[in-house]
Amino acid sequence: MDNPSRIIEGGVEYSLGKFDGKCVHYNFPKILIYLNAKGKILFGNKFKIYEKDKKVLLKLCYYFIKDKENCKRYGIDPHKGILLSGPVGCGKTSLMKLIPCIVPSQPAYEMIPSRNVTFSFNHIGYKAIEDYGDSKSFCFDDLGVEPAGRFYGKDCNVLGEVLLSRYELYLKTKRKIKTHATTNLNAEELEERYGNRVRSRMRELFNLIAFEKNTKDKRK
Repeated sequence: MDNPSRIIEGGVEYSLGKFDGKCVHYNFPKILIYLNAKGKILFGNKFKIYEKDKKVLLKLCYYFIKDKENCKRYGIDPHKGILLSGPVGCGKTSLMKLIPCIVPSQPAYEMIPSRNVTFSFNHIGYKAIEDYGDSKSFCFDDLGVEPAGRFYGKDCNVLGEVLLSRYELYLKTKRKIKTHATTNLNAEELEERYGNRVRSRMRELFNLIAFEKNTKDKRK
């Protein structure tokens, strides 16, 4: 019988907790050991988990392992997606690629740079909004700093339209198909970028998990 509390990476077995035959009782320090090792595999030997980021990591882990009690404690709705916000270079993209690795049995989402969605719209028009607004789970990276959309002389707030479509999909699938995103912008800046209607839908689509404003740029 498979033991979902154990993961093998590079010939090394990592324990994430204890499996009682029905469910995994996760151990956060053990999860951190695995994530640190997996991060080095994915992003290189310079990758490390910072003490200051552990609260963000903890919330993300509770969300992805579907720990209902701790999700409730931190005000996280497991049916919604994640909007991970924080300063440039704080590690948002890396974490959204890394954390789902602790639950390999769960359906994966595709990481898409938000600018690529706009580039696609500028090339093929409104079909791009249909493509990204339907059926698959996505994580839109760097939401809010993508260039303007323009197709045959007509301007379009592309990601705003995609998010409205994702909201309709979220309702239609009874909240089963989720949308995730990372952003450098705060709530006011997102509203300025996409408008009040989209911002309102974002509240229903996303759990906001935020790094501290003074989190340093790890790429420097």
